Amino acid sequence: MDHEVELRFQQLKTHVESTFGGGMDVQSMLFLIGVNELGIGYKEFSKSEKTDLLHVAICTLLEPYGYYIFEGRDKDQWPHFTLSKNLPPLNHQQQQHLIKEAMIEYFIQQGYYPDDKSDNSK
Repeated sequence: MDHEVELRFQQLKTHVESTFGGGMDVQSMLFLIGVNELGIGYKEFSKSEKTDLLHVAICTLLEPYGYYIFEGRDKDQWPHFTLSKNLPPLNHQQQQHLIKEAMIEYFIQQGYYPDDKSDNSK
């Protein structure tokens, strides 16, 4: 795994935890991204909705890489995506690397995290 991506992800995680509390992991950050993309604020979500939020987050994160295309929102404002190309075969470590890299870019693009690639000493 790329050491720089892992270091930047840990910095992002610390930044997110300062707002949402400790114990954040990849899955909880995916949930936050899904809630953000849904755009209705936090509410009590059913188990099925939580799974859907994770799917929305993954599609959102992989869209800039060309894997998904945003198709629009349904009547309940849920975003929908179409798979545009299959992901290459990735082992767990490679999947985690891709997701962490995409999360960093997402939080930067959304303005929630500073683009500070050159300073890894925080």
